[in-house]
Amino acid sequence: MAETVTLKGNPVTLAGPVVNVGDEAPVACVVKSDLLEKQIGGKKEKVQLIITVPSLDTPVCETETRKFNEMLKDLDVDVTVVSMDLPFAEKRFCESFNVSNVDVASDFRYRDMEKFGVLIAEGALKGLLARAVFIVDKSGKVCYKQLVPEITQEPNYDEVLSALKSVL
Repeated sequence: MAETVTLKGNPVTLAGPVVNVGDEAPVACVVKSDLLEKQIGGKKEKVQLIITVPSLDTPVCETETRKFNEMLKDLDVDVTVVSMDLPFAEKRFCESFNVSNVDVASDFRYRDMEKFGVLIAEGALKGLLARAVFIVDKSGKVCYKQLVPEITQEPNYDEVLSALKSVL
């Protein structure tokens, strides 16, 4: 059964399978702001932090991306912030806010983030991504998941950082 979150208190259903801690992280292909494709999920040489947001062009997503960019600059982690924004807009965002410690990528081409169960299936934001954070260990297992229950709220950064440090 699909998961739900809320948007300003109203329930919103997400599309795709529920991915939980202990599951193999699906492999998804996203497009970075330089138009190169990047595979996320699955087995990698580094621990991965996969962050999904509805749109970088909103105050909460902007704040979240900038905070993670700053918080994670000294950690050896493969960080990807994924939205449905086009790569051109993502490049402009990164240049405007000096975001260089995380990869910002788009799911516009393949819509692969549905594999993670974070594609919004109904309502005003249908087709965008819910706000979520996944930590994937080197073996490709999901070892942390935070599906933010209210789309308009930021994630619990301290919890993410603590979980990330416990995996490193």
